[in-house]
Amino acid sequence: MPKLWNETIEAHRRTVHDAILDATVELVRERGLLAVTMSQIAEKTGIGRATLYKYFPDVEAILLAWHGRMVAAHLEHLAQAAQGESKVGRRLETMLETYALMHQRMARHGFAPDLVALLHRSEDVGQAQQQLHAMLRDALADAARAGQIRADVPADELAMFCLHALQAATTLPSEDAVQRLVALTLAGLRES
Repeated sequence: MPKLWNETIEAHRRTVHDAILDATVELVRERGLLAVTMSQIAEKTGIGRATLYKYFPDVEAILLAWHGRMVAAHLEHLAQAAQGESKVGRRLETMLETYALMHQRMARHGFAPDLVALLHRSEDVGQAQQQLHAMLRDALADAARAGQIRADVPADELAMFCLHALQAATTLPSEDAVQRLVALTLAGLRES
């Protein structure tokens, strides 16, 4: 087959795939995890059930694919935020702020605990957490070498401290509150 034909088919598949993910998440938000069926997803997406089953075997697989897409986007967003800063200290602050704001915004989507539990038992989540930890650890090590933060605690431990501290952003009511949490976290990274 000609290259253009293959590219067109692949683009169509990606479009349908993304539409399935988006429709499923919208239905889960509206109706709850246990109330969504493959028939409803097919109807909302505008495709037949047989076509839907060519892409995914069940609702859980669709949600895991959606979550994988979100995690990848968040990691990319975090990496871009870090690359946008040339100063070591500011890079770390930007990463922490970006991470905390992502947590706060995800919490505002109002996903039920059953959906969160389902999504976080995926193997991909563990890999993404390792990537996130490594990215933050490297930024912390750079900041410690530059004298911006304490050097008496290993960067791995500081990364765990930051990640756990900033998860509190999920319960914060405003971006101002998130900024205060980030400032408090940064204060904890500095030697007293």
